[in-house]
Amino acid sequence: MADKADKDAAASSVLNGKYELGRMLGKGTFAKVYHARNLKTGKSVAMKVVGKEKVIKVGMTEQVKREISVMKMVKHPNIVELHEVMASKSKIYFAMELVRGGELFSKIAKGKLREEVARVYFQQLISAVDFCHSRGVYHRDLKPENLLLDDDGNLKVTDFGLSAFTEHLKQDGLLHTTCGTPAYVAPEVIGKKGYDGAKADLWSCGVILYVLLAGFLPFQDDNLVSMYRKIYRGDFKCPPWFSSEARRLITKLLDPNPNTRITSAKIMESSWFKKSIPKSVYGEELGNDISSKGKESEKLNAFHIISFSQGFDLSPLFEEKQREERHELRFATARPASSVISRLEEVAKAGKFNFNRSDSIVRLQGQERGRKGRLAIEAEIFSMAPSFLVVEVKKDGGDTLEYNQFCSKELRPALKDIVWTSPADNSMPA
Repeated sequence: MADKADKDAAASSVLNGKYELGRMLGKGTFAKVYHARNLKTGKSVAMKVVGKEKVIKVGMTEQVKREISVMKMVKHPNIVELHEVMASKSKIYFAMELVRGGELFSKIAKGKLREEVARVYFQQLISAVDFCHSRGVYHRDLKPENLLLDDDGNLKVTDFGLSAFTEHLKQDGLLHTTCGTPAYVAPEVIGKKGYDGAKADLWSCGVILYVLLAGFLPFQDDNLVSMYRKIYRGDFKCPPWFSSEARRLITKLLDPNPNTRITSAKIMESSWFKKSIPKSVYGEELGNDISSKGKESEKLNAFHIISFSQGFDLSPLFEEKQREERHELRFATARPASSVISRLEEVAKAGKFNFNRSDSIVRLQGQERGRKGRLAIEAEIFSMAPSFLVVEVKKDGGDTLEYNQFCSKELRPALKDIVWTSPADNSMPA
């Protein structure tokens, strides 16, 4: 049951006697964002409301504390500002800078940007990221959806829910938590051998720059594992319209070897980065349509102000677009890898399969011969964020019909209660 402070907020739409809550701008898994007005100053803010119970339930308490600590540390013109944090017994309230211009992603969705325009955004991004690194903060989930635009078209980095401090480094001086968005994550992060947070962030910046200039991703594949292989190899091609200077810089950013990858200092010294920006770019390209977007633009950025997005949309339960013909399925879970492995072992025993595992791969081998030999199934577990795993299951031998029947009649029902779903809750912050 909500405490008195929450009831009062819901009843009067005034929080803590200081903020008047308005309409909901957006909603995510763990939080909602409302338009709010500071009654003393009249200034509009984005009020992020996080339910404590939900956060505790999925073990994200430390992540919330970390986000608060990070946002208090990183005051920079190109980083969304946290004004203050308030709390009641059941809620945490983040009063944040209201950024009205939408996501940079929505701008890219209309097509690639002119090189001069992309340069402005990239300069602002590197300025913000380099500042974070100078304070020992590593974002770890940089992507266009986490880059907002203000009324003047200036870039603002948001969503520090997956960030890390220098003190999170292990004895080897490296970070060891695999997190981020698959298409933007550095190869050493996937490799699980430890990584330098600054170098991993710069890889993500390289992917962002490529997307700004190309209008599409450098590493693309419907199959997650195949995409990872491309990332490991640094297997990408620059479109012919990239200038030679831009091509050189991106190649240095998307170097799969973190030891030879370009640094922030070298990026800022590069000829492409240092080029001056024509004044017309600000008026014609950066500020266009932003001031006229009004209320609708607030909706564009609200979901990502919410943060805590774990890298990519984890629903529906099973992603099967074009997978059936490839004999694959994929699901997400908030359970630890040990729980997933135990459940697969139970399925193996119940279905007369031999069970083997090595590192993050589980293999089920049928004990009885089928129409095309013994059915073999392989499940690979990927850690996409501290609280979430993605499991990719595929047929590794045997008959396709027998595999599909096994998945529908035995595997799906056995996994149903551990598959991650997004909670639906449309109530006011009470």
